[in-house]
Amino acid sequence: MKFSIEQDDDIAIFTLKSSSLDATISGDLKSEFLILCQPNLVALVIDLSYVEFMDSAGISSLLIAERQMAEHEAPVVIVGANENIQTTLRISQLDRIFEIVPTTDEALQLLRSPAND
Repeated sequence: MKFSIEQDDDIAIFTLKSSSLDATISGDLKSEFLILCQPNLVALVIDLSYVEFMDSAGISSLLIAERQMAEHEAPVVIVGANENIQTTLRISQLDRIFEIVPTTDEALQLLRSPAND
């Protein structure tokens, strides 16, 4: 599984560099989210720009990140989701749980807006 993690102050930006978010990587991804999603983060941005396919195991991985961040009342924002991924998120009703925006810059702007302070 290829990925990168960038820190922008106390916001982590996790970029998954895989075309599939499925059972083949979900276990490793869940482990990474458990390590990453600590109380020192005020938000997590998950960049899915490279992802073309996501199954239920991938959805489960995203939910692990959301649950970990929810423990310390920090949001998770998904960025870069193509139309197929957005459709999967809508069908699974994850668009009600996650904020979904087109770009990392928009996510950072959203997270730093006064309404989120």
